[in-house]
Amino acid sequence: MRFLARAASLLGALSFASVVSPAAAAERILQSTSLNSCQENSGFTASLFNVVYTPSQGTAHVNISAISTIEARVVFDIDITAYGYSIIHRVIDPCDVGLAGFCPMISGKLGDPFVLPVSSEATAGIPSIAYDFPDLDAKVKIFINATGGDRAGQSVACVEALVSNGQTVDLIGVKWASAVVAGLALASSAFLSGLGHTNAASHVAANALSLTSYFQAQAMIGLVGIPLPPVVQSWTQDFQWSMGIINVGWMQRIFTWYQRSTGGTPSTLITQVDSLSTVSVEVQKRGMDLFRRGAAMLPRSVVEHGSSLMKRANIQTSYGSYIVYGIQRVAFRAGIESTNLFLTGLVFFYIIMALTTICVVAFKGFCEVAAKNKWIKGDQFLDFRNGWRTVLKGILFRMALVGHPAVTILAFWEFTQNDSPALMVLAVFFLLSLNAVLAWAAYKVIRIAHRSVMLHRNPAYILFSDPQTLNKWGFLYIQFRASAYYFIVPVLGYTLVKALFIAFAQNAGIVQAIAFILIEAAALIAAVVLRPWMDKKTNSFNIAICAVNFINAIFLLIFTRVFDQPGIVTGVVGVVLWILNAVCTLVLLLMLIITTGIIIFHGNPDGRYKFMADDRTSFMKSQSQLATTTELNALAMTARGEKPGYGSALDLDDDGDTSNPRDSLYRGQGSSSNSTRNSHHGPHRPHLDPSSIGRAVSPLSASSASVGRSQHSASPVGFKPSSSPSHWQRGAGYDH
Repeated sequence: MRFLARAASLLGALSFASVVSPAAAAERILQSTSLNSCQENSGFTASLFNVVYTPSQGTAHVNISAISTIEARVVFDIDITAYGYSIIHRVIDPCDVGLAGFCPMISGKLGDPFVLPVSSEATAGIPSIAYDFPDLDAKVKIFINATGGDRAGQSVACVEALVSNGQTVDLIGVKWASAVVAGLALASSAFLSGLGHTNAASHVAANALSLTSYFQAQAMIGLVGIPLPPVVQSWTQDFQWSMGIINVGWMQRIFTWYQRSTGGTPSTLITQVDSLSTVSVEVQKRGMDLFRRGAAMLPRSVVEHGSSLMKRANIQTSYGSYIVYGIQRVAFRAGIESTNLFLTGLVFFYIIMALTTICVVAFKGFCEVAAKNKWIKGDQFLDFRNGWRTVLKGILFRMALVGHPAVTILAFWEFTQNDSPALMVLAVFFLLSLNAVLAWAAYKVIRIAHRSVMLHRNPAYILFSDPQTLNKWGFLYIQFRASAYYFIVPVLGYTLVKALFIAFAQNAGIVQAIAFILIEAAALIAAVVLRPWMDKKTNSFNIAICAVNFINAIFLLIFTRVFDQPGIVTGVVGVVLWILNAVCTLVLLLMLIITTGIIIFHGNPDGRYKFMADDRTSFMKSQSQLATTTELNALAMTARGEKPGYGSALDLDDDGDTSNPRDSLYRGQGSSSNSTRNSHHGPHRPHLDPSSIGRAVSPLSASSASVGRSQHSASPVGFKPSSSPSHWQRGAGYDH
């Protein structure tokens, strides 16, 4: 837990360091990596543009590959804006500053790097915050106006460059800290469950899953095809790990080989930018008609039919540079070729599944060796050791639920890309299989709950009393109150609908924004009205997340500029989104860390939580319910509604239900009769007549029945009990 606390402290420090103090850097710089055309029939275009201005040296290093069709004397009308607000506006004659090739401008290619001196007067006009504030949202727009010839007084070209200072909130420390905290919280819940503190483990797991879903919701913001301010792009990039978007060099080479060998054509954009430095890439930030600008590069049939599905390759402009946006923007910022993105997310999902399986099996082996060598008590982790296969299935189901958003979004998106025939087959197979598995699990939970209501008038009875059901299917309902067991269905539907709009509406930002508002509004209303989670604190935790997601959706609509607001409004809203989500993330992380730490070091973790209204704690096995007397044992059995002679090992996965529900309810009757017949071979075994169901059982009779069962090999449900049941089993009344 000390490491967990340090990870959270690191996350908070890295998230806010750029706000409360100047970001650390070796040297202050301003740089731009793309020069974009901002007018039709521009006479000056550049496929490569890289400028780095160093104020301490008073120079700007320029590397440019451009084509000019202008032959005239010109002046530069320069407008510099920050967060949509104009801070500098000047008109410069290139002849006055000695720019070779621009006085006068001549047609031809310009491709030699050069160093441009910058005067101290020009440097003095730049505010110091421009060098320190992270993800600077600044832009330089230059109108090249002719002063002579036929087009005198007209703009013959327009170019704009996005300026950054090298400071960013896209930090590796934030990614690792958030991932480690979420992972350790899930591991802590599994550890608590193994120790028998089921109630406490369910609370930790519920909060950890909610926090992970919040991380994924922030990552989804970065995946939308909406122009986002730089700080929003960087902040959402911090959580793309939750979607499996992680760059590992040797894996990317394997993915490229696989795509090429299966008939695909890999993208080479990252190679051109990083290795060859032959092109510039414009990361979409402002609104633009991307379809029109890239129409020349699209298949004719796509243009003629106005298809909303974008071409699989990156959009290339008429002057040779590239435009990336939406999912491709995330891939480019992560250093992943867009054609490798689907396979990257898919492979990482199944790597996590495989590592989880290995860890569970290794822990099972360690427990057996430790128990054999008496490093731990013989009854410690006994239920896990006996039913580890069922526990493993439940853990893998939970991991499938966590990976559901990533696999669904990337599979849907692959349908629009068609990177190779093999990848299309993989997308179809894994999309259908994962959704089918989760749909089947949700159906099983609803079916089990209906059976419990029919037999016991309480869905919590079977959902929480049967260890096999709880360990295998509990990942779908344990975070909800018992009467809201069905809420996993809306949750899966929520993820599926968001995935559809993210993947298939990449070229329709306004549609995505409106859809997000409607989806998040529905989620917030459902959370506030139904309050489906297990207790008040967990409901508050999730309602806060839903509220922030709804606010983020409103901000997305603002980013589309559908309201035609001033640029400064868009810039300020971007900063507000970042600060709001950074604060919310930090608060939720600290809540999770503090709560988990208190639980782990608490003498009675389950006792820290109040009994919930659905009475689940009366039915669940819990280490805190240990008792050393038969009277308390009988009371525990009575609280769960169990009677001597009634077996708790319900075969809920057997689809062959009895035709008469009452036969299922009183299945102990037949077993009790068998026990009576077996009394000829041993001492008489007392049992409870079925007619006594519903009446109070005295502690004496309950304890007698318990003792009788422990002395005979015949079991009320047909299996042999352990000769020395664990304290957990005796205390919780599960002395099978």
